[in-house]
Amino acid sequence: MFKNTKAFSGFSVNDMQKAKEFYNGTLGIEVSENDMGIMTLKIAGGTDIVVYPKPNHEPATFTILNFAVADIDKAVDELIKAGVKFEQYDFGEIKTDEKGIMRGNGYGPDIAWFKDPAGNILSVLKER
Repeated sequence: MFKNTKAFSGFSVNDMQKAKEFYNGTLGIEVSENDMGIMTLKIAGGTDIVVYPKPNHEPATFTILNFAVADIDKAVDELIKAGVKFEQYDFGEIKTDEKGIMRGNGYGPDIAWFKDPAGNILSVLKER
């Protein structure tokens, strides 16, 4: 039914101005806004992601957006310089190092998680 249908994703935030500053200013993503206060993230490759305000927003407890990068250490270092704080996890096989990177070691790609100002979980992960 949807084989040839384009799709897009979206998520909520509790403060659109902080979200715009983070996604555009900190992460460098091109954004646009419409008259209804909805922001669109213009992701490389032509994908758009809608960000909408929600007064009773509750952050997702899972990763909502992943950024594939060629060099995860370089990406993490640049994000840290931009003020991004990486999450630290220690759940059995999911254990991050001092930089916040979980080294895949055969269990998946190297990945590091961080949050946007609304508490939504994002990640950078090494391209395969």
